Amino acid sequence: MPATVHLVIPCYQESGRIGPFLQELCATTQELGGITIRVVEDGSEPLEVQRMRSLLAPLVRQHAHLLDPCFLPRNLGKGGAVYAGWDMETDADWLGFVDADGSCSATEVANLIRRARQQAAPQTALFASRLDQFSGQVRRQWKRRLIGRVFGLLVSFVLGIRIHDSQCGLKLVPRSAYQRIAPSLRIHGFAFDVELLAALHDSGCVVEEVPITWHETPGGHVHLVRDSWRMARDVWRVRQRRRRSPRP
Repeated sequence: MPATVHLVIPCYQESGRIGPFLQELCATTQELGGITIRVVEDGSEPLEVQRMRSLLAPLVRQHAHLLDPCFLPRNLGKGGAVYAGWDMETDADWLGFVDADGSCSATEVANLIRRARQQAAPQTALFASRLDQFSGQVRRQWKRRLIGRVFGLLVSFVLGIRIHDSQCGLKLVPRSAYQRIAPSLRIHGFAFDVELLAALHDSGCVVEEVPITWHETPGGHVHLVRDSWRMARDVWRVRQRRRRSPRP
């Protein structure tokens, strides 16, 4: 039997973008087998929640491996939505998430799952990566390319962990590794990936960057200047917390 995977799609105000991607993702992953998918709606306003319920209901009926969505009563942040979905799953070998906008295609999701299943046992976390921000495989506004590269350098320098792209919205983590570090995870905003990276690294779990083809999708919720500053602040907080905490 192939290793099982539980894939979470965190959503906040995503009813206008998730439909075509989720339909394609369900069809693609159904062919692989051993995969469950759960949409976690992260405390949007009532009208948006109603739209999501209407959109998801027929898809859940159509695809057996698309589980009933989780509607959080308040906004926790992207990381909080991902962890809420992961904590609902107790049996899968792998826990993963993918952004709702389809920037990481269903094909790339399937490729990463196949790569994970090549491991004899789940032991290495796989982070999809826009490894070369300036390559033809990454279609992105030049400002975001530049800031993405600078942020990757910042994370590597401040945390002492070599990483090119900690923020790409597709990751697979061995469930056993997540369970070891879950009590220490505090950051639930856009920089949660950085804390996750550091916690996995410090626990002894290897993190491998896997280059993927990626295209920017309009309508995102990240504010280039405001959120870049907040994320940089959270990187510093992760550094300070690591300095105070003994490592294995």
